[in-house]
Amino acid sequence: MNQAVQATEGHQQHPLAIYLWIWLLLFVLSAGSYLVDYFHLQGMLRWSLIITFMLLKAGFIVAIFMHMAWERLALKFAILLPPLCLLVLIGFMAIEGDYTFLTRGAAFVR
Repeated sequence: MNQAVQATEGHQQHPLAIYLWIWLLLFVLSAGSYLVDYFHLQGMLRWSLIITFMLLKAGFIVAIFMHMAWERLALKFAILLPPLCLLVLIGFMAIEGDYTFLTRGAAFVR
């Protein structure tokens, strides 16, 4: 397809190789996630690796397959900023919940 036809249709096509590389990368990240269980990793190392692999896979899916890598900054903020704000609020609630739990434990255990 030439550029004149692309401009009249109002969209662009991305190279197929990008999608194939991302599929390969998602496969490698999934294999890494499964290897965490295979090698019986425990504790914080296990959960940090699982969460890291999960966030990397989600990031690549959003960026490439949802075409966020090619969108304008305003659209990125409109889609990604509300979930990030919710994550910050969830973090605040978790910290406050721990504080409340520990305060109750100190006050009611005598």
